[in-house]
Amino acid sequence: MTLHSADGATAEPQNPPRVTVLGLDFAGLVVALLFFAWSLSPSLIPREWYYQGSVSGVTSIIGYGIGVLLAFPARRWIAPRLTWWHRRHTVRVVAQIAVAIVTVTTVAGSLFAAADWQNEVRALMGIEQTTGFAYLRTGLVSVAVFVAVLFLARGVRRLGRGLAEFLASRLRVPVAAAGILAPAILAVAAVVFVDQVLLASSSTAARVVFADDNNSTDPGVSRPQEPERSGSPASASSWEGLGRQGRTFVDGGMRTGELTALNGAPALEPIRVYAGLDAAGTTGEQVQLILDELDRTEAWDREILVVAGTTGTGWVNPAAADSIEMIYNGNSAIAAIQYSFLPSWISFLVDGSAAQAAGDELISGVHERWSQLPEGQRPKLVVYGESLGSQSAEAAFDDLSELRRDVDGALFVGPPNSNLLWRTIIDDRDAGSPEVLPVHEDGRGVRFATDVHTLGSQQGPWDAPRILYLQHASDPVVWWGPRLLIERPAWLSEPPGQDRSPSMRWYPIVTFWQVAADIMVGTLPPVGHGHNYEDLIPYGWAAVTAPAEWTLADTQRVAEAVARMGDEP
Repeated sequence: MTLHSADGATAEPQNPPRVTVLGLDFAGLVVALLFFAWSLSPSLIPREWYYQGSVSGVTSIIGYGIGVLLAFPARRWIAPRLTWWHRRHTVRVVAQIAVAIVTVTTVAGSLFAAADWQNEVRALMGIEQTTGFAYLRTGLVSVAVFVAVLFLARGVRRLGRGLAEFLASRLRVPVAAAGILAPAILAVAAVVFVDQVLLASSSTAARVVFADDNNSTDPGVSRPQEPERSGSPASASSWEGLGRQGRTFVDGGMRTGELTALNGAPALEPIRVYAGLDAAGTTGEQVQLILDELDRTEAWDREILVVAGTTGTGWVNPAAADSIEMIYNGNSAIAAIQYSFLPSWISFLVDGSAAQAAGDELISGVHERWSQLPEGQRPKLVVYGESLGSQSAEAAFDDLSELRRDVDGALFVGPPNSNLLWRTIIDDRDAGSPEVLPVHEDGRGVRFATDVHTLGSQQGPWDAPRILYLQHASDPVVWWGPRLLIERPAWLSEPPGQDRSPSMRWYPIVTFWQVAADIMVGTLPPVGHGHNYEDLIPYGWAAVTAPAEWTLADTQRVAEAVARMGDEP
């Protein structure tokens, strides 16, 4: 490694010269390498070497930018005042070499330890181990990503300088003002492009990419003939207007004969009603369509009515719908609407308000109609939501008291960290209880569970209506939030949950990007880890709202049936 001045000067300047390494700012490179080393430390989800390389490359370029920004004021205003530092050229060089050696050693150690860290996470999830050699390739991918992004950033910088020169020479803008105005124009243009073109659900680009997917139909899915299903010949909700996820939902699950065979008792045909995004012009019209469908199918006469919040694409987890229908032997109804056709991670960014508005209108509309029925002739009214669907369902309630007053139970699965009701309950947890598995008011109204054991081992009275949150210690959707940028969260300060690596540490900025990257692969781990709750959902339903005389053996039977259905192609 050769350290030299950017201009090759040997005389002592008033301002110390900018030190570079291979054309890169020395301070920026040091911070970039530290960020790279930190990014190799274990996170929530195990990663393949190539994905880790991409994550580390992006994290490194962020570190480089931060290092350059921090070094600039130090060179400009602090260093010129350190006259003794200027006179000791040898001391400066030795200090720079020492910093370089420590940094490179840290990076090399982290790169060699990365495979062991990943294997630690993999072992917790029962995933096949990786090799140290495979993870050495991570460095090559990181360098490639770093160089590519740096090249792009320098291109944008040159564009900004060109724009500033244009403003100054052609439009006669003062040079100082042009230097400020040019990057501001580029920043606004970038924000508008990302918001209106790449992310906005109303944009042409988004519709081109995702509309065709919404109009498609999954293999094996066909129009149901049972009148209890939306999209059937008897339904006012058209098959074409349901959307891909809506069509899959209404055609899914067991029918009467299968439920009878499973439970050994005559079953009813389960009711599934759904309103797709294209079924009506407004959310209010979608809700009215749902109410009409509930009237038509006589859902108000069923033993339980579930109002489900959907994810960004309109998805309802089949494990949740199948479980409640098996538990009630078809004496059930499930209602849901679609508010977007974008994947949840995009909907989370641009359609969060749509999700909340849809959940609020749907649950409020169903509750109003339900509350008009004679008290002894109403079905149990229960709300359900998974991932962004939990945020949609939560939005109908101002606080926990209102939730428990208005419904007969609630099951929320993998709630995003931004859920307001969830966050309020978490922050108000009993003293001494961990964030990853909190206890709220001795568990009398709301409880949390990470697996079957934690769900079944909680003691003390659990009053109806019961509220249950299912959240894994390894679920990045639950734990990622803006506060990770600058603040160590409680869940990383307390003893780790059962499937989180004890070696995971919090690093400013880096951990935020690590967990953000985990969200993209959060459903890849086996069931029971990450953002996969299929094995726990039947037990969650049984805990929240099981019929009379229901037993643990019954729940186990349902869980096995749900697992078999999930394994079917």
